Amino acid sequence: MARAQGARAQMALAFETTYGTPPVGGFTKMPFASTSLGAEQPLQTSELLGYGRDPQAPIKDAVTADGDVVIPIDAEAFGLWLKAAFGAPTTSGSEAPYSHEYRSGNWSLPSLSIETGMPEVPRFAMYSGCMVDSLSWQMARSGLLTATASIVAQGETIATSSAAGTPANIALKRFGHFNGAITRNGANIGNVVSADLTYANNLDRIETIRADGKIDGADPSIAALTGNVVVRFADQTLVTQAINGEACELEFSYTLPTGESLTLTAHAVYLPRPRIEISGPQGVQATFDWQAASDAVLGRMCTVTLTNDREVY
Repeated sequence: MARAQGARAQMALAFETTYGTPPVGGFTKMPFASTSLGAEQPLQTSELLGYGRDPQAPIKDAVTADGDVVIPIDAEAFGLWLKAAFGAPTTSGSEAPYSHEYRSGNWSLPSLSIETGMPEVPRFAMYSGCMVDSLSWQMARSGLLTATASIVAQGETIATSSAAGTPANIALKRFGHFNGAITRNGANIGNVVSADLTYANNLDRIETIRADGKIDGADPSIAALTGNVVVRFADQTLVTQAINGEACELEFSYTLPTGESLTLTAHAVYLPRPRIEISGPQGVQATFDWQAASDAVLGRMCTVTLTNDREVY
């Protein structure tokens, strides 16, 4: 009997024309490291009395379909996740390399269908009506660079064969921590130990009464771009900004030697006043839990620019 193994797992993704309806084609094979995307339906314990000490049969509760997908930050496939999180980009360039600009603040976000497959069982789960609730990653000195996409789905359909057809392949070109850089108002920030950033759409699930137990949709609420920067305490620049309540522009970027690049620019970042602790003889570090807001001039909170050889997203 065949046993399911993660090494043989597959994932395919396609954007939907109608929310909750998987498209008949146009799927792309997606690289991923792990996924907890799935549907669950808990049981409600019977509260009835008069039948002795042993309980009556439980009742099924509502179905919840959601989870996280851990994905590599690469030069091409990551653009599909950015489209799901921010909306369709504005693409410029008449030939490669093309520049794809994603902007925060879109009221309407696309939905997608994601199929995860375990061919040895076989089990192919199609999750329709998927929307990206948040996208987050960490910048560090070493290690594998991955991002986590938190997904809210409408429902799950199980089949013994794939409904994604023959998905298109993507040439994987991964960014690494070594390719990363952080700037503040256009100048490099020194002594940065690590950084975290999270873009959240704060989706509002439309949980109506339906015979199939699915949600009617997920509407984006007030977005948020937050994170933290851990620095070796060497000067008062960031502390002074925090005390004065001023905003700065933070830019998180990756660039490959072959020319592909990814840049997230938070246009108006505010820093809290941190506690500076001396915990021992080692270097003193400070953690700034920053928050981004809409820039008064640009009219948006952040811009993500992906440069690669792909013409359209």
